[in-house]
Amino acid sequence: MTAYLKRVLKDSTGTSALEMGLILSLVVLTMLGALQSFSEETQSTWETINTKTEEAVQKAIK
Repeated sequence: MTAYLKRVLKDSTGTSALEMGLILSLVVLTMLGALQSFSEETQSTWETINTKTEEAVQKAIK
């Protein structure tokens, strides 16, 4: 059993795959954060458009 553990600890063939997985997870988290920020800004823009349109309609009715 100890020979197996020593061999596993010395083996570095999976290291690059592990590093790529970690980098990929950081990229995905960054993309999700940017997407959330973008969606909040988009929602804010549409709310502003809605408010301005309602104000214009109310002024036109009077």
